[in-house]
Amino acid sequence: MAGVPSAPERRPWYELGLMADPIMDSQLLHFLAATYSAQADIGEVLDTASRIVPDDDWSWATEWVSTADRLRGMGDASRARGRRYSAGNAYLRAANYYRAALIHHPEPGHPSVLETGRKAVDAYNKAIALLELPAVAVRIPYEGTTLPGYFFRSPRARGRAPLLIFQQGRDACPEESKYVMDAALERGYHCLIVHAPGQGMAIREQGLTFRPDWEKVITPVINFATRISGVDSGRIALLGWSMGGALVPRAAAFERRIKLLIPNPGVLNWGQSSFDQFNMYFPDIMPLLDTDPQAFDAAMAQLMDAVFLYRWYMRDSMSKHGASSPSDLLFKLREFNNESVVQRIRCRTLVVDGTAEAFSVGQARLLFDALTCPKDYLLFTEEDTGLLHCQEAAQAVANHRMFDWFDEYI
Repeated sequence: MAGVPSAPERRPWYELGLMADPIMDSQLLHFLAATYSAQADIGEVLDTASRIVPDDDWSWATEWVSTADRLRGMGDASRARGRRYSAGNAYLRAANYYRAALIHHPEPGHPSVLETGRKAVDAYNKAIALLELPAVAVRIPYEGTTLPGYFFRSPRARGRAPLLIFQQGRDACPEESKYVMDAALERGYHCLIVHAPGQGMAIREQGLTFRPDWEKVITPVINFATRISGVDSGRIALLGWSMGGALVPRAAAFERRIKLLIPNPGVLNWGQSSFDQFNMYFPDIMPLLDTDPQAFDAAMAQLMDAVFLYRWYMRDSMSKHGASSPSDLLFKLREFNNESVVQRIRCRTLVVDGTAEAFSVGQARLLFDALTCPKDYLLFTEEDTGLLHCQEAAQAVANHRMFDWFDEYI
């Protein structure tokens, strides 16, 4: 109607608009959502966010460490007075805030990265002991070294019980998804989480980088798991989060001891999904990658100098993939492609997707269509609030729908 102003366009609930950087904004939502598993408090998260200076590369890491140090101090004080539960909860949140600092650290090779990672591990181990969580730290043999992880024994398990192996993605540590472990334990399922190559402390403490032949990682994990008392080796499920949704199908193509597979989100070709992102952000320089890699690197260096998001992503990804340059990183990413092996998968598979998936758009459906094993497709939507990448901030509905499927087929 003429003369009547139109209503302002409603911003989606998940676009907080609290951080200048959109990736930081989405990570802020991630840590707000951690309140569901008592690994964060809303005031602490928002207060930390309010102190972050947009144009300061170090501000994100510095402020999260500051908050974590304060919580660790609270834990120390309560523990000294014999207040186990208060101390344990403070340490649990401190560990998560230390991990938050690592997600957007501007210098992956800086000594503070390892220091902060070790602080996170120490606080988490103290929380486990004080809160009497049913978890024990483990070291999983892997190619002449070991991978750190935790085994969670369900107090509700009777006899030999199923095992859920949880595999994180490119950025987060598996401890951050405590809500998945909590839900599994309540249902009588044991859990095993691991800092695999490219992830968590495996990259920061040992320099182990991502690799495309992910069966070489998961097979040692399953070898270890099948020797744990109380684990039913015939009922092992493998769950991959984020980039893990590309890694676990590769592993399942070669590892026959997996009964159930859950890639969340499902990804057929991680390299292609990565290139789709690059083509969207850098359409003018991407043609240089194959024709003149040095020119590509020079152009990317200019963009990295100008924009923190590009600078952070490239430095972080190069470190985790063992790449020497941006062009080398992209060449390595091309190797993460399951198209040639996906038909080898035999276990029942739940391919998870969301209508607002931002990082591998369309890949879940491609994976589902390519699978020849027993399979199901689970789409989260705006209506059920699980539409974001890995159902961010919708932990309750994510657990509800995923574990209903798990209960049906395990």
